Amino acid sequence: MFTQIKTSKENKEIVVALTRKLGLGAENVIARIAYSYSLSQERKLDLNNIQDAGGKEYSKSVLFGDYYDIYLGLVCVHYNLYKTDKDIGRYIKMHVDDGLILLNKEVNERSNIDGFDFLTELISAGLKEVQ
Repeated sequence: MFTQIKTSKENKEIVVALTRKLGLGAENVIARIAYSYSLSQERKLDLNNIQDAGGKEYSKSVLFGDYYDIYLGLVCVHYNLYKTDKDIGRYIKMHVDDGLILLNKEVNERSNIDGFDFLTELISAGLKEVQ
């Protein structure tokens, strides 16, 4: 069962930089966005490619707050897993790490964007795909 994860060493610095640049709240908010963004890419990550665990540590309550069941459900549906699967924590870690790298790349490609505008653009692009 998932109780905590640790990001990769590389992502420890990335989450701090994204938190500062986007101004959307604490580091755990950026980690939540990264997790959701990675899952939205509709790719299945391979557990054999999991990164190191030398970075920021998050307990499930800090990472997901009152919405743990929803975030857990996202990964369960994505991988067709039951909520007590032994690999849930590893999948969550991988998607947080993956999402941080993806977000960092996108943010660095845009010069003067704040967090609200950045999220609005991502949401708008997602809604266009659904239509």
